[in-house]
Amino acid sequence: MTPKTHNVGDPPGTLYYTGEETSGAVRITLIEYNETEFFEQEFFDLDECLTHARPDMVKWINVDGIHDVSVIEKIGKIYDIHPLTLEDIVHVDQRPKFEDYDHYVVAIMKMIYYDTEIHAEQLAIVLLDNLVISFQEPEGGDAFDLIRLRLRQCKGRIRKQGADYLAYALIDALVDYYFTVIEKIGDRIEQIEEEIINEPKSTNLLHLYRLKREMIYLRKQVWPMRDMINNMVRSETALIKESSDIYLRDLNDHVTRIIDTVETYRDLLSGIMDIYLSTNANRMNEIMKVLTIMSSIFIPITFLAGVYGMNFKHMPELETDYGYYVLLGVMAAVVIALLFYFKKKKWI
Repeated sequence: MTPKTHNVGDPPGTLYYTGEETSGAVRITLIEYNETEFFEQEFFDLDECLTHARPDMVKWINVDGIHDVSVIEKIGKIYDIHPLTLEDIVHVDQRPKFEDYDHYVVAIMKMIYYDTEIHAEQLAIVLLDNLVISFQEPEGGDAFDLIRLRLRQCKGRIRKQGADYLAYALIDALVDYYFTVIEKIGDRIEQIEEEIINEPKSTNLLHLYRLKREMIYLRKQVWPMRDMINNMVRSETALIKESSDIYLRDLNDHVTRIIDTVETYRDLLSGIMDIYLSTNANRMNEIMKVLTIMSSIFIPITFLAGVYGMNFKHMPELETDYGYYVLLGVMAAVVIALLFYFKKKKWI
């Protein structure tokens, strides 16, 4: 189905889901925890979910499905989230960014996963006082399973920290997923490179173009994330504590490594494409070389055969008993002489 787009003239903050249409129900997961207690439950009704929320615990509300704008709008009214933020949440082509409002901050990015090609889902993380709300598309990719496991098993420092650390952990899990995707793409690039060097095929060029297009898309998503994280570090909001700055700076280093790897792979793909085109050109040159040598050998003997094939009565050697064999010998001598000449010139 064709995704919805903005109608011309709509006021700012008008909610339109711009992704592929789906009829599935929005699933809401509530996780509450502190150092000693933990609660997790799935809901399909927002009001029922909020009745279980306890004010004395860190809360993570994960909204799995942003196609139902009525649910997004209702959450915005409950937590006083600006309509422009809600508009960015449901626009799946939104560029990754970070924005700081009076009582909340929001980070919008893409959740990437890879099977035979790159798939991306819209992800928005809203950090409020003691609360994190994450909005994502239910397309099959989820980088947060490890975070849920750490929360359930009380591993690491996540149960001892506040909501800002949870928001950092979610973004960090997302960035770690980028490393997994890049590793798979790197394996695919090595496979194609080996195929091209050993036995190039016409399908290799199609795969190269597809990978190059995917790397361009990945670069488009990763580059703004560095600015997004830098803005988080520089933000003066009280929602992000100073103790989280060191983790955000480390996260920025990870994003920089991903950017460097993406740029390296782009250059590598360009190099492999040049190798493919050069290999094909060399093969064509070798074929043309063989054909040219064969033509050079047959042109003089074809000339001799043509001359003695003319229907003139008085021609030299025409009546000689061994004229036919003499002509064949002359042709053989011409061939041997040309082969010797080509060999001397190192053309063969």
